[in-house]
Amino acid sequence: MTCDDVRAALSARLDGEDPGTAPAALDRHTAGCPGCRDWLARAERVTRLVRVQAVAVPDLTASVLAAVAADPLAAGRTAAAAARARRQLLRVAVAVAAVAQLAIALPILLAGLGVSVDSHTSREMASFDVALAVGFALAAWRPERARAFLPVALVLAVCLAGTSAVDIANSTTALVHEVGHLAAVVQAGLLWALGRVSGEPDRPLSAAVAAGRG
Repeated sequence: MTCDDVRAALSARLDGEDPGTAPAALDRHTAGCPGCRDWLARAERVTRLVRVQAVAVPDLTASVLAAVAADPLAAGRTAAAAARARRQLLRVAVAVAAVAQLAIALPILLAGLGVSVDSHTSREMASFDVALAVGFALAAWRPERARAFLPVALVLAVCLAGTSAVDIANSTTALVHEVGHLAAVVQAGLLWALGRVSGEPDRPLSAAVAAGRG
């Protein structure tokens, strides 16, 4: 067996392959052959270096993000999903406001509970609150109609805020008694936001693609 044959067999053994020669014969040859022994030491060192060397993986983050940003369909779907999420959140908020207003007004209207002035005036005010609550519930159910109800809510909020400010300035009422009117301002703000979101219908994908290419 020549040194070339031994080195070929040793190389195969280092690679985990069948050397085709008995291991004992290879060991005897390397023990008595300084050249093959040195060759085996260098081969083992190279094999270890290759096996533990880290593999450089290219960073594709920038290219992937650029591809997503350049895709008008993906951008359109993301914007549409965000708009739907905002609209659903506002619908829930408006619905909660409607339920809260009904919970306050119905006991006064039906049983006269919590009446602070004469019963007739209290029931008239409660009837107005129930009507407003129904309007808010309708806006939450059909958000595309929120803008139609918005002028009523805005006028009510402005009037209540203005009269409360005048009455507090004239000391005819206390601030703590007027805090409840803040609900009308909050409701008007919610209705305005819902009407704004619902007033912008989602564009079809073909329009989004055309806008992205333009």
